[in-house]
Amino acid sequence: MKQTILITGGAGFIGSHLVRMLVEQYPDRHYVNLDLLTYAGNLANLRDIEDKPNYTFVKGDIVDADFLNGLFKQYNFDGVIHLAAESHVDRSIEDPTAFIKTNILGTMNLLNAARHNWESFEGKRFYHVSTDEVYGTLGETGLFREDTSYDPRSPYSASKASSDHLVRAFFHTYDMPIVISNCSNNYGPFQFPEKLLPLFINNIKHNKSLPVYGDGKYTRDWLWVGDHATAIDLIYEKGRVGETYNIGGNNEWKNIDLINDLCDVMDELLDREEGASKKLITYVKDRAGHDRRYAIDASKLMNELGWEPTVFAKEGLRKTAEWYLANEEWMENVTSGDYQKYYESMYAER
Repeated sequence: MKQTILITGGAGFIGSHLVRMLVEQYPDRHYVNLDLLTYAGNLANLRDIEDKPNYTFVKGDIVDADFLNGLFKQYNFDGVIHLAAESHVDRSIEDPTAFIKTNILGTMNLLNAARHNWESFEGKRFYHVSTDEVYGTLGETGLFREDTSYDPRSPYSASKASSDHLVRAFFHTYDMPIVISNCSNNYGPFQFPEKLLPLFINNIKHNKSLPVYGDGKYTRDWLWVGDHATAIDLIYEKGRVGETYNIGGNNEWKNIDLINDLCDVMDELLDREEGASKKLITYVKDRAGHDRRYAIDASKLMNELGWEPTVFAKEGLRKTAEWYLANEEWMENVTSGDYQKYYESMYAER
């Protein structure tokens, strides 16, 4: 293999799409997928590539500095694509400490492992994948740019902002060759069903209520996960060292409009009476510190690297709903944990 690249969090939603794409696209590179397999990490997401000769899975925790140092010594990585993170805002409100450990200390451990084990930075790259939530909130107009001031509003976004700053500090202090990207809301197959779309698809299917925060007018820019994976590949290969690139889907939706559109799609796919799913919508108490609007200006990525989103609006919504309805076993098993237990035991026997 010409290169060995570490991908952290590669069994998660975004990570699994990226790992699959890279393993298939670059057969002459060895990809090591490091994942702790917490609730959102699932090896079933990658069962179609698990026997590829250029793919290796390692279970481990980025909070464990000694483990990471040993891993770097074992594989002599040429690059790192760092996606591993605690990522759900509601969970961060309930338990901020877990987010500090993984997102800040874990990132620091990875940076230190790379710094101490890379004898030279020539040909190396440390890519940190982050979120648009570090920028805070927008009003009715405007977009997040790479030079937008940070203004995180939740423990999750604060932990990601801190990790972004650490990565930039290693660039300025040690000349480590880094790149950072900040992305908008991802959607598509293999997303753990605590997130809005898979949760609501599952609830509609089982005629359960659809809880909408506040007035439902919170706005997000939705990015198809496959488009995100393509952007990460481009940034890793061609992005300028020390730079940040925003990745957005050019696909703004108010939550309530997204949910109404999803209800229409689900009524059609489930052959239900028009308007049946909308009757499940219920309004609930707002989330603490809820950011009103996110929207990304991805023009830097488009102009410099030629990236464009390819999936928009109802096309992506339909593709997402169709996938979850066609993969009922995945949904049932990932929520029960049976798949994860099976795949963990399978890997333990290898």
